[in-house]
Amino acid sequence: MNLMTVFFLQGAPGAGADGSIMWIFLIAMFVIMYFFMIRPQNKKQKEIANFRKSLQVNQKVITAGGIHGVIKEINDNDVILEIASNVKIRIDKNSIFAAAADANSQAAK
Repeated sequence: MNLMTVFFLQGAPGAGADGSIMWIFLIAMFVIMYFFMIRPQNKKQKEIANFRKSLQVNQKVITAGGIHGVIKEINDNDVILEIASNVKIRIDKNSIFAAAADANSQAAK
């Protein structure tokens, strides 16, 4: 007996009300998952993308690896970050996590 046969046999006549209740719960679970998990994640990704588009020279930022620095140059795909005096590194724009002031204020909360 394959899995599809078992699935269709469970929806046999006489179990109609139970089958429709199952579908209602399944749809309700998907809707709840969408509003509590998927939608907030998409919203956060949009906020991060907008933040990365608005980067400016001399802005203090933190990378995804935890490196604090000041932006010295912005290119299409990467950023030159000064992490100490005369110490500059080139990093991918996508690895910039937050502005240093934003991260410090969130840590204080």
